[in-house]
Amino acid sequence: MLAFAGLCASFMFTLVVPLQAELPELLNASREDTTWVVTITLLVAAVATPISGRLGDMYGKRRVVVVLLILLIIGSVIAALSGSIVGVIIGRGLQGAVTGVVPLGIAIMRDVLPTDRLGTAVALMSATMGMGGAIGLPAAALLAEHADWHTLFWLAAALGAAGLALVLLVVPGDVLRFPGRLDVLGAIGLGVGLTGILLFVSRGAQWGWTSPISLTCVIGGVLVLLVWGWYQLRTKDPLLDLRVAARPAVLFTNIAAIGMGFALFGSNVTFPQLLEMPTSSAGFGLDMVGAALVVMPAGLVMMFISPLSGRLERTVGPRPLFTIGAGAIVLAYLFVLLWSSEIWHILAANILIGVGIGFSFAAMPMIIMRSVPANETGASNGLNALFRSIGTSSASAVMGGILAAMSVDIDGVAVPTRAAFDVCFWLAIAAGLVAVVLSLFIPKQRSAEQHPSLPN
Repeated sequence: MLAFAGLCASFMFTLVVPLQAELPELLNASREDTTWVVTITLLVAAVATPISGRLGDMYGKRRVVVVLLILLIIGSVIAALSGSIVGVIIGRGLQGAVTGVVPLGIAIMRDVLPTDRLGTAVALMSATMGMGGAIGLPAAALLAEHADWHTLFWLAAALGAAGLALVLLVVPGDVLRFPGRLDVLGAIGLGVGLTGILLFVSRGAQWGWTSPISLTCVIGGVLVLLVWGWYQLRTKDPLLDLRVAARPAVLFTNIAAIGMGFALFGSNVTFPQLLEMPTSSAGFGLDMVGAALVVMPAGLVMMFISPLSGRLERTVGPRPLFTIGAGAIVLAYLFVLLWSSEIWHILAANILIGVGIGFSFAAMPMIIMRSVPANETGASNGLNALFRSIGTSSASAVMGGILAAMSVDIDGVAVPTRAAFDVCFWLAIAAGLVAVVLSLFIPKQRSAEQHPSLPN
Protein backbone atom coordinates (compact mmCIF):
# COMPACT_ATOMS: atom_id res chain seq x y z
CA MET A 1 0.00 0.00 0.00
CA LEU A 2 2.88 2.35 0.74
CA ALA A 3 4.41 1.44 -2.62
CA PHE A 4 1.15 2.40 -4.35
CA ALA A 5 1.29 5.76 -2.60
CA GLY A 6 4.90 6.11 -3.80
CA LEU A 7 3.82 5.36 -7.37
CA CYS A 8 1.20 8.10 -7.13
CA ALA A 9 3.84 10.54 -5.88
CA SER A 10 6.35 9.83 -8.65
CA PHE A 11 3.61 9.95 -11.30
CA MET A 12 3.20 13.66 -10.51
CA PHE A 13 6.57 14.40 -12.13
CA THR A 14 5.48 13.13 -15.57
CA LEU A 15 1.78 13.96 -15.28
CA VAL A 16 1.94 17.06 -17.49
CA VAL A 17 4.84 15.98 -19.73
CA PRO A 18 2.49 15.15 -22.66
CA LEU A 19 0.92 18.61 -22.34
CA GLN A 20 4.06 20.73 -22.20
CA ALA A 21 4.00 21.84 -25.83
CA GLU A 22 0.29 22.76 -25.64
CA LEU A 23 0.23 24.47 -22.23
CA PRO A 24 0.68 28.05 -23.56
CA GLU A 25 -2.43 27.66 -25.73
CA LEU A 26 -4.44 25.72 -23.13
CA LEU A 27 -3.73 28.20 -20.33
CA ASN A 28 -3.57 31.35 -22.48
CA ALA A 29 -0.13 32.15 -21.10
CA SER A 30 3.40 32.63 -22.36
CA ARG A 31 5.75 29.67 -22.65
CA GLU A 32 7.98 31.19 -19.97
CA ASP A 33 5.06 31.27 -17.54
CA THR A 34 3.87 27.75 -18.33
CA THR A 35 7.29 26.29 -17.49
CA TRP A 36 6.33 27.00 -13.87
CA VAL A 37 3.77 24.21 -14.14
CA VAL A 38 6.73 21.81 -14.07
CA THR A 39 9.21 23.90 -12.09
CA ILE A 40 6.93 24.49 -9.09
CA THR A 41 6.46 20.76 -8.56
CA LEU A 42 10.21 20.17 -8.48
CA LEU A 43 10.77 23.09 -6.10
CA VAL A 44 8.07 22.10 -3.61
CA ALA A 45 9.14 18.45 -3.72
CA ALA A 46 12.74 19.33 -2.95
CA VAL A 47 11.89 21.67 -0.08
CA ALA A 48 9.04 19.68 1.46
CA THR A 49 10.66 16.23 1.42
CA PRO A 50 13.30 16.68 4.19
CA ILE A 51 10.88 18.80 6.23
CA SER A 52 8.13 16.17 6.05
CA GLY A 53 10.70 13.54 7.04
CA ARG A 54 11.51 15.47 10.19
CA LEU A 55 7.82 15.95 10.95
CA GLY A 56 7.32 12.21 10.52
CA ASP A 57 10.06 11.43 13.05
CA MET A 58 8.42 13.79 15.54
CA TYR A 59 4.68 13.40 15.08
CA GLY A 60 4.29 10.05 13.38
CA LYS A 61 5.27 8.95 9.87
CA ARG A 62 1.86 7.47 8.97
CA ARG A 63 0.14 10.67 10.09
CA VAL A 64 2.36 12.82 7.86
CA VAL A 65 1.86 10.43 4.90
CA VAL A 66 -1.90 10.92 5.31
CA VAL A 67 -1.48 14.70 5.32
CA LEU A 68 0.70 14.61 2.19
CA LEU A 69 -1.84 12.49 0.31
CA ILE A 70 -4.60 14.91 1.30
CA LEU A 71 -2.49 17.76 -0.11
CA LEU A 72 -2.13 15.78 -3.34
CA ILE A 73 -5.91 15.39 -3.60
CA ILE A 74 -6.55 19.08 -2.85
CA GLY A 75 -3.92 20.21 -5.34
CA SER A 76 -5.25 17.91 -8.05
CA VAL A 77 -8.82 19.15 -7.57
CA ILE A 78 -7.68 22.81 -7.66
CA ALA A 79 -5.82 22.19 -10.94
CA ALA A 80 -8.72 20.17 -12.40
CA LEU A 81 -11.22 22.95 -11.68
CA SER A 82 -8.93 25.73 -12.87
CA GLY A 83 -8.84 27.25 -16.31
CA SER A 84 -6.02 29.67 -15.54
CA ILE A 85 -2.31 29.26 -15.07
CA VAL A 86 -2.41 30.52 -11.47
CA GLY A 87 -4.74 27.74 -10.33
CA VAL A 88 -2.75 25.07 -12.15
CA ILE A 89 0.53 26.29 -10.63
CA ILE A 90 -0.99 26.26 -7.13
CA GLY A 91 -2.35 22.77 -7.68
CA ARG A 92 0.94 21.50 -9.08
CA GLY A 93 2.79 22.94 -6.09
CA LEU A 94 0.56 21.02 -3.68
CA GLN A 95 1.07 17.89 -5.78
CA GLY A 96 4.83 18.25 -5.38
CA ALA A 97 4.58 17.98 -1.59
CA VAL A 98 3.49 14.33 -1.87
CA THR A 99 7.04 13.29 -2.86
CA GLY A 100 7.78 13.03 0.85
CA VAL A 101 5.64 9.88 0.93
CA VAL A 102 8.53 7.80 -0.45
CA PRO A 103 11.18 8.40 2.26
CA LEU A 104 8.48 8.31 4.93
CA GLY A 105 7.25 4.99 3.60
CA ILE A 106 10.76 3.59 3.77
CA ALA A 107 11.06 4.77 7.37
CA ILE A 108 7.72 3.14 8.26
CA MET A 109 8.95 -0.14 6.78
CA ARG A 110 12.08 0.07 8.89
CA ASP A 111 9.90 0.51 11.98
CA VAL A 112 7.49 -2.38 11.44
CA LEU A 113 8.95 -5.05 9.14
CA PRO A 114 11.14 -8.03 10.13
CA THR A 115 14.69 -8.14 8.82
CA ASP A 116 14.08 -10.82 6.19
CA ARG A 117 11.40 -8.72 4.50
CA LEU A 118 12.85 -5.26 4.97
CA GLY A 119 15.31 -5.21 2.07
CA THR A 120 12.76 -6.31 -0.54
CA ALA A 121 10.11 -3.89 0.74
CA VAL A 122 12.54 -0.96 0.78
CA ALA A 123 13.72 -1.85 -2.73
CA LEU A 124 10.16 -1.74 -4.04
CA MET A 125 9.34 1.50 -2.22
CA SER A 126 12.51 3.25 -3.33
CA ALA A 127 12.08 2.11 -6.94
CA THR A 128 8.68 3.78 -7.11
CA MET A 129 10.58 7.05 -7.64
CA GLY A 130 11.31 5.82 -11.16
CA MET A 131 8.44 3.39 -11.68
CA GLY A 132 5.56 5.82 -11.31
CA GLY A 133 6.76 8.16 -14.01
CA ALA A 134 7.70 5.44 -16.48
CA ILE A 135 4.49 3.45 -16.05
CA GLY A 136 2.21 6.45 -15.79
CA LEU A 137 3.57 8.28 -18.84
CA PRO A 138 1.65 6.17 -21.43
CA ALA A 139 -1.59 6.67 -19.49
CA ALA A 140 -0.98 10.41 -19.35
CA ALA A 141 -0.18 10.47 -23.06
CA LEU A 142 -3.39 8.57 -23.93
CA LEU A 143 -5.51 10.92 -21.87
CA ALA A 144 -3.77 13.98 -23.31
CA GLU A 145 -4.52 12.79 -26.85
CA HIS A 146 -8.12 11.62 -26.40
CA ALA A 147 -9.59 13.56 -23.46
CA ASP A 148 -9.82 17.04 -22.01
CA TRP A 149 -6.58 18.04 -20.25
CA HIS A 150 -8.41 18.48 -16.93
CA THR A 151 -8.91 14.71 -16.90
CA LEU A 152 -5.24 14.26 -16.03
CA PHE A 153 -5.75 16.10 -12.76
CA TRP A 154 -8.96 14.23 -11.97
CA LEU A 155 -6.96 11.03 -12.47
CA ALA A 156 -4.33 12.31 -10.04
CA ALA A 157 -7.05 13.13 -7.49
CA ALA A 158 -8.52 9.64 -7.86
CA LEU A 159 -5.11 8.02 -7.39
CA GLY A 160 -4.48 10.15 -4.33
CA ALA A 161 -7.85 9.18 -2.85
CA ALA A 162 -7.15 5.49 -3.48
CA GLY A 163 -3.72 5.79 -1.88
CA LEU A 164 -5.17 7.60 1.13
CA ALA A 165 -7.84 4.94 1.65
CA LEU A 166 -5.28 2.13 1.42
CA VAL A 167 -2.91 3.80 3.88
CA LEU A 168 -5.71 4.39 6.39
CA LEU A 169 -6.98 0.83 6.07
CA VAL A 170 -3.77 -1.18 5.83
CA VAL A 171 -0.73 0.69 7.17
CA PRO A 172 -0.37 0.21 10.95
CA GLY A 173 -0.23 3.11 13.37
CA ASP A 174 3.08 4.67 14.29
CA VAL A 175 5.17 2.56 16.66
CA LEU A 176 8.08 4.97 17.09
CA ARG A 177 7.99 8.70 17.63
CA PHE A 178 10.64 11.07 18.88
CA PRO A 179 8.86 14.19 20.14
CA GLY A 180 10.77 17.42 19.89
CA ARG A 181 10.52 21.01 18.78
CA LEU A 182 9.95 21.79 15.13
CA ASP A 183 12.79 24.03 13.99
CA VAL A 184 10.64 26.56 12.13
CA LEU A 185 13.53 28.93 11.44
CA GLY A 186 15.59 26.02 10.13
CA ALA A 187 12.73 24.95 7.85
CA ILE A 188 12.39 28.47 6.45
CA GLY A 189 16.14 28.79 5.92
CA LEU A 190 16.35 25.43 4.15
CA GLY A 191 13.38 26.35 1.96
CA VAL A 192 14.80 29.73 0.94
CA GLY A 193 18.28 28.38 0.27
CA LEU A 194 17.09 25.40 -1.76
CA THR A 195 14.67 27.54 -3.73
CA GLY A 196 17.50 29.81 -4.82
CA ILE A 197 19.71 26.91 -5.91
CA LEU A 198 16.92 25.03 -7.68
CA LEU A 199 15.65 28.12 -9.45
CA PHE A 200 19.15 28.59 -10.85
CA VAL A 201 19.31 24.93 -11.90
CA SER A 202 15.82 24.72 -13.40
CA ARG A 203 15.50 28.17 -14.98
CA GLY A 204 19.12 29.17 -15.58
CA ALA A 205 19.11 28.02 -19.21
CA GLN A 206 16.06 30.14 -19.94
CA TRP A 207 17.16 33.21 -17.98
CA GLY A 208 20.82 32.92 -19.00
CA TRP A 209 23.32 31.29 -16.68
CA THR A 210 25.18 34.55 -16.04
CA SER A 211 22.15 36.86 -15.99
CA PRO A 212 21.63 38.98 -12.85
CA ILE A 213 18.56 37.01 -11.75
CA SER A 214 20.35 33.66 -12.15
CA LEU A 215 23.44 34.81 -10.27
CA THR A 216 21.28 36.33 -7.53
CA CYS A 217 19.45 33.03 -7.08
CA VAL A 218 22.53 30.83 -6.92
CA ILE A 219 24.73 33.14 -4.85
CA GLY A 220 21.87 34.03 -2.52
CA GLY A 221 20.90 30.37 -2.16
CA VAL A 222 24.44 29.30 -1.30
CA LEU A 223 24.85 32.09 1.26
CA VAL A 224 21.54 31.27 2.92
CA LEU A 225 22.46 27.56 3.11
CA LEU A 226 25.83 28.40 4.66
CA VAL A 227 24.15 30.48 7.36
CA TRP A 228 21.52 27.75 7.76
CA GLY A 229 24.23 25.12 8.28
CA TRP A 230 25.95 27.28 10.91
CA TYR A 231 22.62 27.69 12.69
CA GLN A 232 21.79 23.96 12.51
CA LEU A 233 25.05 23.06 14.23
CA ARG A 234 24.29 25.37 17.14
CA THR A 235 20.57 25.08 17.78
CA LYS A 236 18.77 22.55 19.98
CA ASP A 237 16.55 20.06 18.08
CA PRO A 238 17.74 21.11 14.60
CA LEU A 239 15.69 20.34 11.52
CA LEU A 240 18.56 18.15 10.29
CA ASP A 241 21.47 16.91 12.39
CA LEU A 242 24.32 17.83 10.07
CA ARG A 243 26.78 15.83 12.15
CA VAL A 244 24.84 12.70 11.22
CA ALA A 245 24.56 13.87 7.59
CA ALA A 246 28.36 14.33 7.51
CA ARG A 247 29.11 10.69 8.33
CA PRO A 248 31.00 9.23 5.35
CA ALA A 249 28.36 6.61 4.50
CA VAL A 250 25.58 9.20 4.50
CA LEU A 251 27.60 11.96 2.82
CA PHE A 252 28.96 9.87 -0.06
CA THR A 253 25.57 8.23 -0.64
CA ASN A 254 23.81 11.58 -0.81
CA ILE A 255 26.33 13.14 -3.19
CA ALA A 256 26.17 10.04 -5.40
CA ALA A 257 22.37 10.34 -5.33
CA ILE A 258 22.68 13.56 -7.36
CA GLY A 259 24.37 11.59 -10.14
CA MET A 260 21.77 8.83 -10.03
CA GLY A 261 18.91 11.32 -10.16
CA PHE A 262 20.61 13.05 -13.08
CA ALA A 263 21.01 9.76 -14.95
CA LEU A 264 17.41 8.69 -14.29
CA PHE A 265 15.77 11.90 -15.45
CA GLY A 266 18.25 12.25 -18.30
CA SER A 267 16.64 9.30 -20.03
CA ASN A 268 13.20 10.84 -19.46
CA VAL A 269 14.37 14.01 -21.19
CA THR A 270 16.30 12.56 -24.13
CA PHE A 271 14.68 9.24 -25.08
CA PRO A 272 11.12 10.51 -25.72
CA GLN A 273 12.41 13.40 -27.83
CA LEU A 274 14.65 11.09 -29.85
CA LEU A 275 11.77 8.67 -30.40
CA GLU A 276 9.31 11.41 -31.42
CA MET A 277 11.63 13.32 -33.76
CA PRO A 278 10.89 12.93 -37.49
CA THR A 279 12.84 10.29 -39.37
CA SER A 280 14.28 13.01 -41.61
CA SER A 281 16.29 14.27 -38.62
CA ALA A 282 17.63 10.93 -37.31
CA GLY A 283 14.55 10.35 -35.12
CA PHE A 284 12.00 7.53 -35.23
CA GLY A 285 8.79 9.42 -35.92
CA LEU A 286 6.75 7.86 -33.12
CA ASP A 287 3.75 9.61 -31.65
CA MET A 288 3.56 10.53 -27.99
CA VAL A 289 1.90 7.28 -26.93
CA GLY A 290 4.31 5.12 -28.91
CA ALA A 291 7.33 6.85 -27.38
CA ALA A 292 5.84 6.44 -23.89
CA LEU A 293 5.36 2.72 -24.48
CA VAL A 294 9.03 2.33 -25.43
CA VAL A 295 10.08 4.13 -22.24
CA MET A 296 7.62 2.30 -19.98
CA PRO A 297 9.48 -1.07 -19.66
CA ALA A 298 12.13 0.58 -17.47
CA GLY A 299 9.49 1.08 -14.78
CA LEU A 300 8.32 -2.51 -15.11
CA VAL A 301 11.90 -3.74 -14.74
CA MET A 302 12.29 -1.74 -11.52
CA MET A 303 9.16 -3.40 -10.17
CA PHE A 304 10.12 -6.96 -11.07
CA ILE A 305 13.72 -6.79 -9.81
CA SER A 306 12.71 -5.48 -6.38
CA PRO A 307 12.70 -9.00 -4.84
CA LEU A 308 16.13 -9.66 -6.39
CA SER A 309 17.42 -6.34 -5.05
CA GLY A 310 16.24 -7.27 -1.56
CA ARG A 311 17.96 -10.65 -1.66
CA LEU A 312 21.20 -9.19 -3.02
CA GLU A 313 21.17 -6.51 -0.33
CA ARG A 314 20.98 -9.19 2.35
CA THR A 315 23.64 -11.32 0.64
CA VAL A 316 26.31 -8.89 -0.55
CA GLY A 317 25.29 -5.72 1.29
CA PRO A 318 23.91 -2.42 -0.02
CA ARG A 319 27.24 -0.85 -1.01
CA PRO A 320 28.16 -3.39 -3.76
CA LEU A 321 24.54 -3.28 -4.93
CA PHE A 322 24.84 0.49 -5.31
CA THR A 323 28.08 0.12 -7.29
CA ILE A 324 26.48 -2.46 -9.61
CA GLY A 325 23.47 -0.22 -10.17
CA ALA A 326 25.56 2.85 -10.98
CA GLY A 327 27.74 0.75 -13.29
CA ALA A 328 24.64 -0.47 -15.16
CA ILE A 329 23.66 3.17 -15.76
CA VAL A 330 27.07 3.91 -17.30
CA LEU A 331 26.83 0.85 -19.56
CA ALA A 332 23.32 1.81 -20.67
CA TYR A 333 24.37 5.26 -21.84
CA LEU A 334 27.53 3.90 -23.47
CA PHE A 335 25.34 1.44 -25.36
CA VAL A 336 22.94 4.11 -26.65
CA LEU A 337 25.88 6.37 -27.48
CA LEU A 338 27.26 3.67 -29.79
CA TRP A 339 23.99 2.12 -31.01
CA SER A 340 20.82 4.16 -31.36
CA SER A 341 19.77 3.59 -34.95
CA GLU A 342 16.90 1.22 -34.11
CA ILE A 343 14.01 1.51 -31.69
CA TRP A 344 15.10 -1.67 -29.93
CA HIS A 345 18.43 0.01 -29.13
CA ILE A 346 16.59 2.68 -27.11
CA LEU A 347 14.40 0.02 -25.53
CA ALA A 348 17.40 -2.10 -24.49
CA ALA A 349 19.25 0.88 -23.04
CA ASN A 350 16.18 1.99 -21.13
CA ILE A 351 15.70 -1.49 -19.67
CA LEU A 352 19.32 -1.49 -18.51
CA ILE A 353 18.72 1.92 -16.92
CA GLY A 354 15.74 0.37 -15.13
CA VAL A 355 18.02 -2.34 -13.73
CA GLY A 356 20.58 0.23 -12.60
CA ILE A 357 18.00 2.48 -10.96
CA GLY A 358 16.30 -0.50 -9.35
CA PHE A 359 19.54 -1.67 -7.73
CA SER A 360 20.93 1.73 -6.75
CA PHE A 361 17.67 3.18 -5.44
CA ALA A 362 17.20 0.02 -3.34
CA ALA A 363 20.70 0.33 -1.89
CA MET A 364 20.70 4.01 -0.97
CA PRO A 365 18.05 3.96 1.78
CA MET A 366 19.55 0.80 3.30
CA ILE A 367 22.99 2.46 3.45
CA ILE A 368 21.39 5.50 5.08
CA MET A 369 19.42 3.48 7.64
CA ARG A 370 22.49 1.45 8.61
CA SER A 371 24.28 4.70 9.40
CA VAL A 372 21.82 6.91 11.30
CA PRO A 373 20.02 6.66 14.66
CA ALA A 374 16.34 5.75 14.72
CA ASN A 375 15.19 9.30 15.48
CA GLU A 376 16.84 10.52 12.24
CA THR A 377 15.36 7.88 9.90
CA GLY A 378 12.65 9.99 8.27
CA ALA A 379 14.71 13.17 8.01
CA SER A 380 17.79 11.34 6.68
CA ASN A 381 15.82 9.50 4.00
CA GLY A 382 14.16 12.78 3.13
CA LEU A 383 17.57 14.40 2.71
CA ASN A 384 18.61 11.58 0.38
CA ALA A 385 15.45 12.11 -1.65
CA LEU A 386 16.31 15.82 -1.78
CA PHE A 387 19.71 15.09 -3.33
CA ARG A 388 18.04 12.85 -5.90
CA SER A 389 15.65 15.72 -6.69
CA ILE A 390 18.59 18.05 -7.25
CA GLY A 391 19.91 15.53 -9.76
CA THR A 392 16.60 15.24 -11.61
CA SER A 393 16.12 19.01 -11.68
CA SER A 394 19.66 19.46 -13.01
CA ALA A 395 19.09 16.90 -15.75
CA SER A 396 15.87 18.58 -16.83
CA ALA A 397 17.50 22.00 -17.02
CA VAL A 398 20.92 21.09 -18.42
CA MET A 399 19.81 18.54 -21.00
CA GLY A 400 16.77 20.57 -21.99
CA GLY A 401 19.05 23.57 -22.52
CA ILE A 402 21.53 21.56 -24.59
CA LEU A 403 18.82 20.08 -26.82
CA ALA A 404 17.32 23.55 -27.34
CA ALA A 405 20.68 25.22 -28.05
CA MET A 406 22.02 22.53 -30.41
CA SER A 407 19.07 22.39 -32.78
CA VAL A 408 18.34 23.02 -36.45
CA ASP A 409 15.27 24.39 -38.18
CA ILE A 410 13.22 21.78 -40.05
CA ASP A 411 9.99 23.03 -41.63
CA GLY A 412 9.83 25.86 -39.12
CA VAL A 413 10.37 23.59 -36.10
CA ALA A 414 13.55 23.56 -33.99
CA VAL A 415 14.79 19.96 -33.86
CA PRO A 416 17.79 18.83 -31.74
CA THR A 417 20.79 17.51 -33.64
CA ARG A 418 22.34 14.10 -33.11
CA ALA A 419 25.36 15.82 -31.57
CA ALA A 420 23.08 17.35 -28.92
CA PHE A 421 21.92 13.91 -27.82
CA ASP A 422 25.51 12.66 -27.76
CA VAL A 423 26.48 15.50 -25.41
CA CYS A 424 23.58 14.59 -23.12
CA PHE A 425 24.59 10.93 -23.11
CA TRP A 426 28.18 11.84 -22.23
CA LEU A 427 26.95 13.96 -19.34
CA ALA A 428 24.86 11.04 -18.05
CA ILE A 429 27.90 8.76 -18.35
CA ALA A 430 29.96 11.24 -16.34
CA ALA A 431 27.25 11.44 -13.66
CA GLY A 432 27.11 7.64 -13.46
CA LEU A 433 30.89 7.35 -13.20
CA VAL A 434 30.96 9.86 -10.35
CA ALA A 435 28.34 7.76 -8.54
CA VAL A 436 30.40 4.59 -9.11
CA VAL A 437 33.55 6.20 -7.69
CA LEU A 438 31.72 7.65 -4.68
CA SER A 439 30.08 4.31 -3.94
CA LEU A 440 33.56 2.78 -3.52
CA PHE A 441 34.30 5.23 -0.69
CA ILE A 442 31.20 4.28 1.31
CA PRO A 443 32.36 2.42 4.46
CA LYS A 444 31.43 -1.26 4.54
CA GLN A 445 30.73 -1.54 8.24
CA ARG A 446 27.56 -0.47 10.01
CA SER A 447 27.59 2.51 12.33
CA ALA A 448 28.40 1.50 15.90
CA GLU A 449 25.35 3.44 17.10
CA GLN A 450 22.30 1.54 18.28
CA HIS A 451 19.28 1.45 15.99
CA PRO A 452 16.22 0.59 18.09
CA SER A 453 13.86 0.87 15.13
CA LEU A 454 15.63 -1.88 13.18
CA PRO A 455 13.71 -5.15 13.59
CA ASN A 456 15.47 -8.05 15.23
